This record gives sequence, structure tokens and C-alpha cells, in this order.
Amino acid sequence: MEKDVVISIKGMQKYEGNDPDTVELVTAGRLMKDKAGYTLSYQESEITGLEGTLTTIQVEGEQVTLMRMGEFNSQMVFQEGRRHLSMYNTPYGAMSVGVNTRHLLADLSDKGGDIEIDYAIEIDHAIAGRSVFQIKVREADGATLRQ
Repeated sequence: MEKDVVISIKGMQKYEGNDPDTVELVTAGRLMKDKAGYTLSYQESEITGLEGTLTTIQVEGEQVTLMRMGEFNSQMVFQEGRRHLSMYNTPYGAMSVGVNTRHLLADLSDKGGDIEIDYAIEIDHAIAGRSVFQIKVREADGATLRQ
């Protein structure tokens, strides 16, 4: 199954000593289903500062993996109550960061659904910031369904 969807993203990031940074974005994307679960993909825009980057979110049971391919490549794995090491590749080199997922909800179906992720970012084992993302997925008008 593969179809066009509308993705609404609300994200809040808070880093030590800075005011929270909030981003809201509505964009077109693709929702695909295979044996492992659902995959959501969309192109980032100028609003997020990641223009030209393809973001892919894989939902497989109790695990969500976010991958970004573009000028800055990254992969983050989210599992509630678990800490995963992730790599951030930048033009200045790669760095390793810890992702400690506090809360994860991933409720997707063939018609869309919701993903909520609340996590802490750790650099050198110290919490450097906290992020909360809420993603709502709904069918695009005139969605095409391919089996």
C-alpha cells in the first residue's frame, strides 16, 4: 500500500540557556505499508532549515526510526524508556549523540494517524536538550491507493 498524505508536524526543542524553539509545518508526503510496518516520507522545507533534505520515518511495532538524507544526514531511533546512540553527519564531521525517549506513541493505519515523541538529547552523557514532536497524518484529497 502506498498513498499521498498530508503531514502536520508540531515540534518544540528546548536547549539549556535558550528559549524553546517551536516549528509548525504542514506538508505533502507519502505513506507506505509493508510487512514490517509503516513508512512516512516527506521533503523538508526552508521553514525547518533543512531544505533539500528527505525525511523518512519508519514505524515498526514499538520502535520509530527517523532518517534524514541531504546536506546533514542523521538517523535517530526511538523506543520508550530506552536510550539509543545516533550519528549526526555534518559538513564539519560526524558526531555521536544519545537519544533517550521519554514517551512514544505511534498509532498509524492505512488512513493515517498520529506519532508523538518526547525525547532528551545527550552529548557526552549530559542532557543537552529536550524535544517533543507531534505528527498527524491524514489522507490527501483524491489520494491514490496502490496495492
